[in-house]
Amino acid sequence: MPQLSSHALAALHEFYAEQQVKNTLSTSHGLTNQSFGSVEEDWQLSQFWYTEETALKLAEEAIAAAGKGGRIACLSSPSVYQKLKDLKREDCSACLLEYDKRFSVHGDDFVFYDYNYPLDLPKNVEANSFDIVVADPPYLSNECLGKTAETIKYLTKGKILLCTGAVMEDAAASILGVKMCQFIPQHTRHLANEFRCYANYDCGLDP
Repeated sequence: MPQLSSHALAALHEFYAEQQVKNTLSTSHGLTNQSFGSVEEDWQLSQFWYTEETALKLAEEAIAAAGKGGRIACLSSPSVYQKLKDLKREDCSACLLEYDKRFSVHGDDFVFYDYNYPLDLPKNVEANSFDIVVADPPYLSNECLGKTAETIKYLTKGKILLCTGAVMEDAAASILGVKMCQFIPQHTRHLANEFRCYANYDCGLDP
């Protein structure tokens, strides 16, 4: 019997997995394409979802920083993007740049993003076209932060809201000119590394 090559078989399995996720997102428990509720964290992709409270706090801050009619880029931060969609604000828009193609269920709001290729973006994602970029680099390393920073600088008109480990404070300040905020983000699962938020503007995450 003829058999598929290992590459073709892997591609077929990936296609079926994506279709299954899309079907689950759109049909189970009444979810719509505005929710990824049943998508599990993939630790191999270094995914860790924020708590509802943290996601709401960051989303509200992004809205305030973007201003009326503003555009928000969520870079490797699907929890914040989801909360922005939940809030159903008509005075701003959000875009999710993410490696995990399961989130392509969000249609035109989704842009495939691989931090290893920081400027490999579609033509419709124009330079300096977002009022604020909310970024959560997947790995705590200077290499990952440096490449993600290239994307951030390309996307933003100026404002940056970064979420990463406390150990990255000096690197974040050097590469992006951001300062640590007093607000401490929380995740749904306990993480060994302390996470913090950083901004390059006077934001509402400080009292």
